[in-house]
Amino acid sequence: MLFPSTEFAVFFGCVWSVSWLLREANTARKSFLVLASLLFYAAWDARFVVMLLAVAVLMLVCGQWIDRNTARRRRASITSAGIIVLLAVLGYFKYADLLIASAMQFADLLGVPLDLDLVEVAVPVAISFFTFHAISYLVDVHKNTIKASNSLLDLTLYISFFPHLVAGPIVRAREFLPQLAASPRQMPIPLGASLALIIGGLFKKVVIANYLATALVDPVYIDPSRASMQEVWGAFYGYALVIYCDFSAYTDIAIGIASLFGYRFPQNFDQPYRALSVQDFWNRWHITLSHWLRDYLYIPLGGNRLGRWLTVRNLMVTMLLGGLWHGASGTFILWGGLHGLVLMVHYGWARTQTARDWRDHPHYQAACWCMTFHTVCLLWILFRSPDLETAGQFLTALVHAPVGAGGLSTTLLILLALGALTQIVPKQVWAELAQAFEQKPVALQSALVAVALLGLLLLAPTNAAPFIYFRF
Repeated sequence: MLFPSTEFAVFFGCVWSVSWLLREANTARKSFLVLASLLFYAAWDARFVVMLLAVAVLMLVCGQWIDRNTARRRRASITSAGIIVLLAVLGYFKYADLLIASAMQFADLLGVPLDLDLVEVAVPVAISFFTFHAISYLVDVHKNTIKASNSLLDLTLYISFFPHLVAGPIVRAREFLPQLAASPRQMPIPLGASLALIIGGLFKKVVIANYLATALVDPVYIDPSRASMQEVWGAFYGYALVIYCDFSAYTDIAIGIASLFGYRFPQNFDQPYRALSVQDFWNRWHITLSHWLRDYLYIPLGGNRLGRWLTVRNLMVTMLLGGLWHGASGTFILWGGLHGLVLMVHYGWARTQTARDWRDHPHYQAACWCMTFHTVCLLWILFRSPDLETAGQFLTALVHAPVGAGGLSTTLLILLALGALTQIVPKQVWAELAQAFEQKPVALQSALVAVALLGLLLLAPTNAAPFIYFRF
């Protein structure tokens, strides 16, 4: 059930209407939202609804056990056991085949034939996201950051709430659970800002991301050796805009929808292609994942507290596991490792006196931006490519593709420019537009929304492609 679809529009309209009627009864409203969220998940694959409920039960039981024990070792043991179960399930579905294939390859190198059957199981949609939600909850209870919840209803709604379920943002329990205790009548709903996020997200997805992907990026990546120089470089920059417009669109829509129910989600993107370093990029891109990796992996490993060499080790381990989180593929692991390497280089350079002296110079900042942006774009090649061979072909085509026929159409150039504007136009402009919309009469607001949705309907391609992060 895709956000930019008639099916979802009907689903959302029905769910929001009923939840509004239940605004006087918070428990009934939350129960209804849980049922609606499970129905939303079942539309993808009903077989795994039980798994989602089992994760909620695990969170409840382990959280209560942790909270009732004062002995440090006992609390740590329960937390570790819960995390091991969660990671075991995640590992089975996402990485079992990778481990089996790796074992067979290693055995071949040793000259010991090993014939194992691949698991080849269907990967549950959103398994990485709800696993990370559950892990963060257990760790936060263990650290006394939050009190353990005694409500299975609240925990189930926390991990299954349909706006963020499939592709984030990753919402911490300490951010979401307190909101569930508030009366729905006390929840302010910023209508203008919410609708602006939803419509803006739909535009980024159905117009910019879908068209650039289907008309430019995907054809080039199918066979880079047959593309012209203009097409290859168009796809090089185009994919950076495709993945941004696609993923930020999902989280914008998710944040906007949650806001219409009265719940607040954290920001997940902050114009990442304005970054002046790869470290700055990760502070702006998929912010909730970056902060999750920082708080639950990098800092527990020691962060930057144990000296220079252990700091760079922690950076590399974090990014390698971040790459592996995206998928059991050599391209993702290499993508994460190279990001780790760049972060290690930046860590060393940023501590030199030369870097401190040049930090505020506009020419230095311009050079940093250019280098950072093109480094990120180069590494996106690994992220987008189905295998290392395709990545190598694309890199070769960037240099050796023929110049001539096969240029970019005016439509594609306009879409590339619109994608770039998402990074150039200051955030304050969007905020002011949302505020201006909020101040209009309800009749005018309705008319503007209807016109915007009609325009999107006319501009949208026939078939809406799934969001890129659905597969993670």
